Amino acid sequence: MTHYPRLVIAGTHSGVGKTTVTVALLTALKERGRCVQAFKVGPDFIDPTHHCAATGRPSRNLDGWMLGREVNRDIFARAATGADLSIVEGMMGLFDGSSAVNDIGSTAELAKQIGAPVLLVIDAAAMARSAAAMARGFANFDTGLRVAGVLFNQVGSEGHYRLLKDAVEAETDLTVVGYVKPDPSVTVPDRHLGLVTALEQTSSELYHRLAAAVRDTVDLDSVEALARSAGELPWIPETASPRGRMERTVRIGLAQDSAFCFYYSDNLELLQAEGAELVPFSPIADRSLPNVDMLYLGGGYPEVHGERLATNLAMREAVRSFAERGGVIYAECGGLMYLTQAIRDFDGRSHEMVGIFPAEAVMQKSSMTLGYRTVHCSSHSFLGEPGLTVRGHEFHYSKLVPVGPLEYACSLSDTQGRPQGCDGLITGWVLAFYSHLHFASQPSVAASLVAAARCSRSRASVSTGG
Repeated sequence: MTHYPRLVIAGTHSGVGKTTVTVALLTALKERGRCVQAFKVGPDFIDPTHHCAATGRPSRNLDGWMLGREVNRDIFARAATGADLSIVEGMMGLFDGSSAVNDIGSTAELAKQIGAPVLLVIDAAAMARSAAAMARGFANFDTGLRVAGVLFNQVGSEGHYRLLKDAVEAETDLTVVGYVKPDPSVTVPDRHLGLVTALEQTSSELYHRLAAAVRDTVDLDSVEALARSAGELPWIPETASPRGRMERTVRIGLAQDSAFCFYYSDNLELLQAEGAELVPFSPIADRSLPNVDMLYLGGGYPEVHGERLATNLAMREAVRSFAERGGVIYAECGGLMYLTQAIRDFDGRSHEMVGIFPAEAVMQKSSMTLGYRTVHCSSHSFLGEPGLTVRGHEFHYSKLVPVGPLEYACSLSDTQGRPQGCDGLITGWVLAFYSHLHFASQPSVAASLVAAARCSRSRASVSTGG
């Protein structure tokens, strides 16, 4: 049993301002001299980039449905070790998850798994005493959950805040820690897959403005006290110790720029733990590939950068030649789109891509695919043998339009076990998913990918007589 000061920032609903509040608190606490570890509930790649920019530490994803209690506790304990306190940003509303009748996949489930108190963010615009009814309802809805405090967003004045605070304190025993004023200058811009990533912020000015805003209207001492009020966390010491580092025996080229930036920190560390050296490269800016045994093309925004990706003919040819030589390529979502013949953007413009798969990725504003997925291996691939399952999620506005035959290695099901079609486009040593997989949901995945990279190195050595 170990004590980790920790606090979950939850909302009454999506769009209430959780990310703004979380990033503001992270930055303000760091500027106070605290070592703060951030986490994000659910399958989100964008919010963690802002957490990292605010704290200087990688943010970790925790997910009740994809990972389960023990893996979540393991990830939390390893990352929280050595930090003064941990802040966990929730997703959607506090009780929203993969089911309408239980808490599976919700922020509430995760808070209970790691024994963390909850700070509830309420959008209080045009609200007064009704805020007390809302706060009491959320606090009493689940007796196994401890909603400990309230923070109001969109509060127009100090007088408005006094009304809200008095109402909540008269009807509940919750700690009201303060409020945030409406201010467009401290809002992270939005687009079709969520917020603009931290990579696209030109400076840290936004984060400092956010910190200054909460320093004026939020009692940071109370926030820290709520985090310290968390009890000890049950965990098994040997599973929560830092992962051992093997000798680096293979090199994996990691596509990393504004077009390809969706990676779980734990996926990358699991690859490193299996002996991989990660070598970043940019499909937008670089003219050639680094000397690697495998390519990992993550998700991101290739449709936004379609023209720049298409213009970089040298890189497209390098990736295609790498595949033709038997190089291993693992891709997810945006990476899959990059490997098709073309991406057709929201404006209907077609941008030529690598051309490994005979299909076009077509963006559709009115058609979003979103949901948790279980990936079932139905045929042999370097991911695993038939019968292997891995958990992940889909979130994209594009669809594949085939212009030739496509072969799939896997089938999909949703949280209820209902079929959701096929995934895992495969040709040779190239495997590409629309689904984003969390490797920690299936311990063999990282080892299988690194083993495939080792085989690639061996094949290359034989072909060159090395």
